[in-house]
Amino acid sequence: MGMGEELLLRLRGIMLLALCACVTPAVYCQQCRIQWCNTEYLSANSPSHAAPDEAQSDVDYCIALRAYAQCTRKTAKTCRGDLVYHSAVFRIRELFSQHNCSSDGPTSSAKARHTVDPLLAEACNYESRANVQRRFAHCGLFGDPHLRTFKDEFQTCKVKGAWPLIDNQYLSVQVTNVPVVMGSSATATSKITVIFKSFHGCVEQKVYQATTGDLPLAFSDGTRNGGHQEGAGSLRIVEKPGFGQIEIQAVYIGSTIIIRQVGRYLTFAIRVPEDTLNLSEESGSTLQLCLHGCPRNELIQEHRLSLERASPLWPASRRAYTVETATEQCRHILQVEDVYFQSCVFDLLTTGDPEFSMAAHGALEDLKALYPSRLKLSAAAKTVGLPSGSPAALAHPASPLTYCILFFLTVLCLG
Repeated sequence: MGMGEELLLRLRGIMLLALCACVTPAVYCQQCRIQWCNTEYLSANSPSHAAPDEAQSDVDYCIALRAYAQCTRKTAKTCRGDLVYHSAVFRIRELFSQHNCSSDGPTSSAKARHTVDPLLAEACNYESRANVQRRFAHCGLFGDPHLRTFKDEFQTCKVKGAWPLIDNQYLSVQVTNVPVVMGSSATATSKITVIFKSFHGCVEQKVYQATTGDLPLAFSDGTRNGGHQEGAGSLRIVEKPGFGQIEIQAVYIGSTIIIRQVGRYLTFAIRVPEDTLNLSEESGSTLQLCLHGCPRNELIQEHRLSLERASPLWPASRRAYTVETATEQCRHILQVEDVYFQSCVFDLLTTGDPEFSMAAHGALEDLKALYPSRLKLSAAAKTVGLPSGSPAALAHPASPLTYCILFFLTVLCLG
């Protein structure tokens, strides 16, 4: 092998490591995952993992305990200051001694890798069930706030205080909205609570709560999945690193939720199967903004915009936008003049807060990610021409992963 070939092989190896570093989110490397280890250990020792007429053997227990110890060792570096981690390590040592388990040996076995009941697997995965419609509906709440209902109706509402977005047999979603500017009826979301109700042995009841400045990566009980049941993986929280957002995937009901932190406030988006909703119902006993829209007396009419904007109670940190300056600001972010563009302009005029211009952009991105075919733009929408080098052209630079992949492929092509 010549020096040139050897150098190329070394360079390829370096790029493979760099690619892995790019693909693995840094936030995961920095996160203590002791709760995950605890959950896996408890799941391995739950009654569902033993035969109906047989208790878990000492051998199986020692296998589970060694797997537990191995899991804690892998997360040791990021858990140095975590009391739960140190407590788990101490307890593992005690259990090894109490059950006469050797630290050397297998950490998994064919017996430990139980087979999930096919009927349970189908019940815990909406897409695998027979006779499902596989048609989906979308609801989003963002900005001042603006609401897109499951029926594709757009509204701008006051809805100050706590309001239910969704409330059915599968889940409940409630938001709390607070005033953005004194003297204006416009509000924004400061708190979102999502309750996933227990479902057919797939998941336990789970509560997720996000507040201003706190977008947790776990449910209220510290877990990131649906519990200790066999289908628990059909409910999970997935982090979107670097974007100030989390995604909750509820596979067992075919639903996905995205919650974003935009400035000081939150946005909400959800995709649900239509057969879990009663879209033909015009009125119901329960108030659900995503299904029925905002009450008539909570709607903000556009003709009030000039009066709201004339309020003298602007904070010193904000500016009074004109229609022209607000339009220009939104053109830097949104390339199509549709309802999301109009929402962006409205938010800047009513709040004077430039961060609100990103709420509409995030809501549009969520719609594209959750259900692209439901992206219905106005027939009168037009594309905004953006000169190269404009702020909008630089608003979405290629991610580090993109650069890593391109560079890596370039190196491969050298061979």
